[in-house]
Amino acid sequence: MKQYNSLSDSEKKNLLNDLYVKQNMSFADIASQQGTYANKILRDAKKLGIAIRDKSAAQKNALKTGKHKHPTLGKERKQTTKDKIGLGVMKSWETLSDDELNERKQKAKTAWEELDIVTKENILQKANHAVRVASKQGSKLENFLLECLLSDGFKVDFHKEQILTNTKLQIDLFLPSINTAIEVDGPSHFEPVWGQDCLNKNISYDQKKQGLILGKGLVLIRIKQTKDYSKTRAKIIYSKLLEQVNNIKQKFPPSDQRIITIED
Repeated sequence: MKQYNSLSDSEKKNLLNDLYVKQNMSFADIASQQGTYANKILRDAKKLGIAIRDKSAAQKNALKTGKHKHPTLGKERKQTTKDKIGLGVMKSWETLSDDELNERKQKAKTAWEELDIVTKENILQKANHAVRVASKQGSKLENFLLECLLSDGFKVDFHKEQILTNTKLQIDLFLPSINTAIEVDGPSHFEPVWGQDCLNKNISYDQKKQGLILGKGLVLIRIKQTKDYSKTRAKIIYSKLLEQVNNIKQKFPPSDQRIITIED
């Protein structure tokens, strides 16, 4: 076998196409095999027009081939550690500039448009199924708030119909001890996620429900969920909700102050 340094550019390109592109070997592994050093292989690959894997692809390849072990696979983090990580991720998103946010949205849009029709249909079917399940069993945020309220000793009626007489409209969470209804409004309640017609129906539905709730003398707390669910964000929402609930316990608000809005 000819030494690597004595190969022609054409021979080097064929070698790198075989080892790096087809066999997914790293530059370090190729260098070790060929008796040279990794930076030499990297420089030659760039010079010869070999597409270099980005950091993410290189990491995936190292995990796939078993060269590196996954840093967290099989390890159980403490909840406090998970909370810190979640809070850090949330803050990093909130500090993004408008340009950075728009860039990420555009990348997501481009990725969606590049999917084939079958994949898109499968994703949409799963999304529609999730919406139907959430309407019956509650969303992740609703269930999280339910668990927290019950843990704090509140009696909670979940997705209750009977309180709104002669209707099938459900209250997401109802606290009978303080006559308070809690509605969790996801993006489809204020954005045309499923089209403008669906948004108009949701707005009409919400207005009707709001009128019935206030008409029975109840307090209505509306939680506006504009972002995807995360446990870290859910805990922040619950702390805001608990503050409002405790205020109502101390002093039931007058009729003109019975709509309270919480945003995530």
